[in-house]
Amino acid sequence: MNKEQLHRYISGSTGNESNICQIYAIKDGEEVYEDCWHGFKTEDAMNVNSVTKGVMSLLAGIALDMGCIRSLDQKVMDFFPDYTVKRGEKTIYDVTVRHLLTMTAPYKYRSEPWTKVCTSRDWTLAVLDFLGGRKGITGEFKYATLGIQILAGVIENATGQKCIDLANSYLYKPLGLPERILHGESSKEDQFDFFMNKNPRKNEWYSDPQGTVTAGWGLCMSARDMAVIGTLVLDNGKFKGKRIISEEYLKDMTAPHLKLGERFGNMNYGYLWYKPFDDRDVYAAIGDSGNIIYVNKEINVSIGMTGTFKPRVYDRVDFIEQKVLSTIC
Repeated sequence: MNKEQLHRYISGSTGNESNICQIYAIKDGEEVYEDCWHGFKTEDAMNVNSVTKGVMSLLAGIALDMGCIRSLDQKVMDFFPDYTVKRGEKTIYDVTVRHLLTMTAPYKYRSEPWTKVCTSRDWTLAVLDFLGGRKGITGEFKYATLGIQILAGVIENATGQKCIDLANSYLYKPLGLPERILHGESSKEDQFDFFMNKNPRKNEWYSDPQGTVTAGWGLCMSARDMAVIGTLVLDNGKFKGKRIISEEYLKDMTAPHLKLGERFGNMNYGYLWYKPFDDRDVYAAIGDSGNIIYVNKEINVSIGMTGTFKPRVYDRVDFIEQKVLSTIC
């Protein structure tokens, strides 16, 4: 499939690919493919959903490199000395930063408490109220979009900087990408619009009333932004020869720390990044509606892809491998 055929295929799709807005690919350090649909332009941004988690993992690595986080095995409660733990709760004292990054932290809920957290004044503290539980640390994978909000608090309390400032200074600016701004509103209606609106957005990041970014969703990026971030993973933490994140952390971040079940395509999980195949150097930060950073070290390719809200569209790895790679390799 050549580039023209791929464009027509997506334009005419009525299935899972019908919501694709942008694809941007970088190979061997050069742009090799860029295309847009639904009126989007290359520079337009959109809420990339859980790809946000992958960027949060990079910020955690930066804080670790700075020495602000001593170790990934440092206890989460070290970063919240003024937090009042609920009576009888003991497990919370055993939770580490690594548990957050691998989604093995335990929580006291069956389904994520969206309303309680997202109507609170401080989303990080609201989620902390649910951390822990009677079962203790089991090592069980528990996907927690709200739970990862705690990581934002860890990073901010460790570095003394807001996550958005850290991201702009140590990630976006060094990569030559537009700086992000806070979205600045947090009503129920606005949150719904943020997920559902199919128009381009600013280079923004959703936040709580304290100005702390949403750690599990809400970062707005273009496919180009994501492809450039992917090159950082591709080159083991360097960008155009300049060290941005330590190679040690990047290798640890993409290592297969957990084997996931059928619900997650039997992929491996690192630190908020996926390793889709057991025996291949392919990695991805994946979000709902098909938003993805795809990194293939075997052929030195990084691909960003955005998509507007579409239910039950999750993993675009197979689509990239079957349809997109043939246009650029």
